[in-house]
Amino acid sequence: MKTSVITIILLLLPTYTFAQSNDDPYDQRMALYQKYEAITNIPWYYLAAIDQYERNIQKEPISEGVISITIPIEKWNGHGNPNDHDTLSAEEAILFDGIGQDGDGDGLADRSNDEDILYTMANWIYQFGTTKQDVKIALWNYYERDLSVQSIMFTAKVYETFRSISLEDRIFPVPLQHNYSYRSTWGDPRGFGGRRIHEGTDIFANYGVPVRSTTYGVIEMKGWNRYGGWRIGIRDINNTYHYLAHLNGFEKGVSVGQVVKPGDVIGYVGATGYGPPGTSGKFPPHLHYGLYKDNGYSQYSFDPYPALRKWERLTQQQIDK
Repeated sequence: MKTSVITIILLLLPTYTFAQSNDDPYDQRMALYQKYEAITNIPWYYLAAIDQYERNIQKEPISEGVISITIPIEKWNGHGNPNDHDTLSAEEAILFDGIGQDGDGDGLADRSNDEDILYTMANWIYQFGTTKQDVKIALWNYYERDLSVQSIMFTAKVYETFRSISLEDRIFPVPLQHNYSYRSTWGDPRGFGGRRIHEGTDIFANYGVPVRSTTYGVIEMKGWNRYGGWRIGIRDINNTYHYLAHLNGFEKGVSVGQVVKPGDVIGYVGATGYGPPGTSGKFPPHLHYGLYKDNGYSQYSFDPYPALRKWERLTQQQIDK
């Protein structure tokens, strides 16, 4: 019996063996990402970012393991393949121009196997190259959607910066020692610029109160919006866009493409908006906080109030420690 190249490589990489005995899903995922980085030369943070993106758009991932990437069966098996099962021989996938690969060396391309999934995705990227631009091109050819590519690349940038995938900390957007107030206002009617609904929660505070990033993410947008005035948009690692508006100004040095973490000051409470650049004072100073979810097909607004209440409690708990 011939020993496959993959089997030989796996035997030579004992430090990256997937430890089923470790119950921490973050450790399990990281072990797999690093293992297939070593095998394919695709940086682990790209594989982790793809997995994270899919984790947030898939209702029911095919894999029952720790990896959430779900590769469509027609792409896995190959178009025109009469075999519609999730498991086939690696040779059969190649015969029908499918992308399914054998990652664990058992001779099968199993669409529900964590190792086969990661090895297949890494191989898909590798055919385009290993540079950042190569990865972007590979992702576009796979997802054929600009926002999907951008979300994955942003998440990879965050993971690369912090060298971790365990990034669950959150914080309230304004320091709790300042006077502020807010209530649920999502869905309320708004009149400026035409009939529309309020897509966010207003946190009323004094001019100049610091505004902080609540999450890990990348600044996607910065500048003037006729509705929101001076505003910043942050794309987090959960496919969620955080829209912070009516700022009095930005923190010095804040720029588009910058990685942020919970607590980083990005601007200051103001009353800008409802007009051309520089318009201010048409309403009391406050921070407009909006959340928009990307489901892989479209982006939609949802009520941020429950999240803000949760982040407020978490921030107070940290203070009380």
